[in-house]
Amino acid sequence: MTTVPQKLYALGQSLWYDNIERRLLENGELEAMIQRGDIYGVTSNPSIFNNAIVNSSDYDAQLAELAKLGAGTAEIFDALSIQDIQAACDLFLPLYQSSRGGDGYVSIEVHPDLAHDTAATQAEVTRLWGLVDRPNLMVKIPATPEGVPAIRHAIAAGANINITLIFSQQRYAEVIEAYLAGLEERVENNLPIGHQASVASFFISRIDSKIDGWLDAIVAEGGPRAAQAAALKGKIAVANARLAYQLFKQQFSSERFAVLQKKGARAQRPLWASTSTKNPEYPDLLYVDTLIGEQTVNTLPPQTLEAVKHHGKAELSIEADLDAARAHLQELTELGLSLDQATTELEAEGVAAFSKAIQTLFEAIEQRAKAIG
Repeated sequence: MTTVPQKLYALGQSLWYDNIERRLLENGELEAMIQRGDIYGVTSNPSIFNNAIVNSSDYDAQLAELAKLGAGTAEIFDALSIQDIQAACDLFLPLYQSSRGGDGYVSIEVHPDLAHDTAATQAEVTRLWGLVDRPNLMVKIPATPEGVPAIRHAIAAGANINITLIFSQQRYAEVIEAYLAGLEERVENNLPIGHQASVASFFISRIDSKIDGWLDAIVAEGGPRAAQAAALKGKIAVANARLAYQLFKQQFSSERFAVLQKKGARAQRPLWASTSTKNPEYPDLLYVDTLIGEQTVNTLPPQTLEAVKHHGKAELSIEADLDAARAHLQELTELGLSLDQATTELEAEGVAAFSKAIQTLFEAIEQRAKAIG
């Protein structure tokens, strides 16, 4: 029987797993998920590693060994995380090979404290790419103003890049430009571009979480705008993503990309991230069922993946009613609310959240290392 994830894959959407932990690598569960066709890649971030390492004893033996050798906190985290990433890359290697580099990628994020330092981000990408040393690694760069130039540099250097924390269509356009310019730089230098892959991770649910709060305030005020505000709740994030997908189609059907495609270039796929529903009043698959499209990825946390397997839809939906998507964004403006302001705030909050997660993790590693010592 064909499962929902397999049906989605046939439609052109790959489900990736927004989770990694030592237990899944060691007990065979991740390998089984790959073999069943449940998942076609893995994404990680500082929050995921914080949860995996702090909330389990799976890493204690390796941590103890490193601590006894005198390794520092950052060095210990490198060792713990890179071992997981390498193991996951190895499990996905057959898929990476059979899909000819279409899927089977595992993502690791640059240190979030480097998000506003272009040169340091570039150096960290080079360091992680060399340390992990797997062809199906993707290094995650945040789409901050300082991160965008690092994207071009990393693509030009030959790395696979996952651009994360994209919230606005404007920033997404800059990310696409950085990818294309990086490929063009490789072509100018007579370097191959057929082996590289990139995804642009567009964050979804956080947009509704922020804007719904603003809409609730208008509803609470009452008056003539209340009904319009109430009707927009839970609709802006999907509208924003659907219009971003139109930008993807436009840019990657252009003559500019056609020149690169003839030399082997792949389109940079949109990846829908933050797709678990934060509002319990909304359907659990609101940000999955509405964003099914060709040449896309949706990365799902465990609970959302299980929901997809149980009752997810498998039909193209991302281009449904684009006029309504445009109208929703126009209505938001008419209410005096700024999507640009929301996305700017969300970008800063996203970087801060990952920085806090890595700080919490480093503190926990330090405490355990001291306890062992």
